[in-house]
Amino acid sequence: MPTKKKPLVTAAAERRGELLHTAAEVFAEQGYNATTVRKIADQAGMLAGSLYYHFDSKESMLEEILRTFLDELWSGYDTVLAAGLGPRETLRALVTESFREIDRHRAAVAIYQKESKQLVAQDRFAFLAESQRRFETAWLSTLERGVTEQVFRADLDVRLTYRFVRDTVWVAASWYRPGGQHSPEEIARQYLSMVLDGIAVRT
Repeated sequence: MPTKKKPLVTAAAERRGELLHTAAEVFAEQGYNATTVRKIADQAGMLAGSLYYHFDSKESMLEEILRTFLDELWSGYDTVLAAGLGPRETLRALVTESFREIDRHRAAVAIYQKESKQLVAQDRFAFLAESQRRFETAWLSTLERGVTEQVFRADLDVRLTYRFVRDTVWVAASWYRPGGQHSPEEIARQYLSMVLDGIAVRT
């Protein structure tokens, strides 16, 4: 009966997810070029040949890791951008969503930070460049709208601010550990209290 196959499918999907999680941790720690299929298999407690049952190459694993992270990131970002919030509230929501993604995909974020410049030269990873363009547009338009609406300071260099916010948020992947003392929402709140006091119009 069809219902008897469901546990097998579920188990296979769960195993695939576990292997991707392991691969992401190895990629993040050792670097993509230095990581071999054998190293991933060793970390997963299996033979390298068995890993090929699930994935045809380490490139396939990396692509799925990054696409999963970016698909989820943009699902959250698109919801924020479509909500019709003011620029300050949009910035707050984007930062919070970013820290939530670091919590969910810390290793993938670290890989993205370290490897993107090299990977975008490959056709297989061209989606990274498109995501970077969308990311820049989302943040710059929010900052520019804040200046236009006199929510953020008129003398604000929006491009410099964008780079500062981008880099300081995503570098958290290098030290953040899920399940730590602070939730991603609390980290976002603390971060925003520092940033927004610096860019908001003084009253």
